[in-house]
Amino acid sequence: MNKTKILIIASFFSIYVIWGSTYLMNKIAVAVLDPMFIGAFRFTSAGILIMMIAKMTNKSLKITRKQLLNSTIAGFLFLVYGNGVFVWALKYVDSGFAALLASTQPLFVLFLMRLIDGKKMQGRSIIGVCLGIVGMYLLVSQKEVTTSENMILGIFMIFSCVLSWSYGSVFVSKADLPENFFVSTGFQMVIAGLMLFSLSFLVGETWKIPTEWGGKVQLSMVLLIVFGGIVAFTAFNFLLKNVSAEKVATSAYVNPVIALLLGWYFLNEKLSTQSIIASAVLLTGVYFINSRKPQSKLKVTTKPQKV
Repeated sequence: MNKTKILIIASFFSIYVIWGSTYLMNKIAVAVLDPMFIGAFRFTSAGILIMMIAKMTNKSLKITRKQLLNSTIAGFLFLVYGNGVFVWALKYVDSGFAALLASTQPLFVLFLMRLIDGKKMQGRSIIGVCLGIVGMYLLVSQKEVTTSENMILGIFMIFSCVLSWSYGSVFVSKADLPENFFVSTGFQMVIAGLMLFSLSFLVGETWKIPTEWGGKVQLSMVLLIVFGGIVAFTAFNFLLKNVSAEKVATSAYVNPVIALLLGWYFLNEKLSTQSIIASAVLLTGVYFINSRKPQSKLKVTTKPQKV
């Protein structure tokens, strides 16, 4: 097994399991801190650390004007809107349920690739998406889901975040970005962090220093910065350049299972039999999407990024 295959396997583990736990960490943090401030502090810190690591390992930090613009667009789609607004919605939606809503991402990605690139969906992908839709129906048809205050608004905003993240996945898979995926991640995070600090200031959020957060929030933020930020998001950018965007999007099927279990165990969020069945249906959808036959490359291609 060559180095690239090992990195792909490790990267899938990161976006499946580590990102699945970030819903819990964000839910804990947003109970004490304002949502835009959480993202601003998290991504700026992670981005600076990534840049420092890149510099120490002799990675080039040079970036062209076009790459800077593309990094700004990607940072906005993924982190400013896709993550910042999502964390805001966690004020009204349980972490596990929010993750399950995010499992619609592969459907958005396949639709966007069909719309933008004219890429046809194979039979297995269609079956996987259909199973995903069935799983989502099983989730949202539960009576308990729509009874919480502001739940409908939270659900709507989460879906808009999923659309933003999905378009970002398609955009990054073809965009001209810094050749090294680690450096590319660092630029996206620093830029997004600065944008989130600006938004946080404009909407009048309260900024608290770490000593005012409390032990659980401090631990959650450290885990979000190091693992959810540096490790998983770097793995995500690496995968977008080495496997198809719809395969990367299957993390949205696995993350909910992890998030449901963690939310149930640590936050006493309800885990119903119907939710368990829905999760099983979603995972079956993952199998069908990941087991499809390879397709020809897109008309627009990019050079593989260096590890």
